[in-house]
Amino acid sequence: QVQLIESGGGLVQAGGSLRLSCAASGRTFNSYAMGWFRQAPGKEREFVAAISWNGGSTSYADSLKGRFTISRDNAKITIYLQMNSLKPEDTAVYYCAAASSLMFTSSRSDQYDYWGQGTQVTVSS
Repeated sequence: QVQLIESGGGLVQAGGSLRLSCAASGRTFNSYAMGWFRQAPGKEREFVAAISWNGGSTSYADSLKGRFTISRDNAKITIYLQMNSLKPEDTAVYYCAAASSLMFTSSRSDQYDYWGQGTQVTVSS
């Protein structure tokens, strides 16, 4: 069983930065691909970024490349999402997810079987 707890969300002005963290319980976390998704009000959940089990491979939503960076520290059982040059349209609840059947990245939410509770990110204009 894996439990995921996100932190680091908050209110930031456009152009600012935030770093989200996702702490996982369970040693098996280190063999799972991990991802970040987000859901804005009235919209469907969308893929943000994913990272392979050892951090050697990453993937991003095309619209976010260059602004967001995903990383992981398996010793701390934590993944991160560094978000720079934030825009009002980045406002959403951000979710961390783990895919127990995957070692490499995926943008498909149905391949992730563990989810955190989400952390709110609000970007003001």
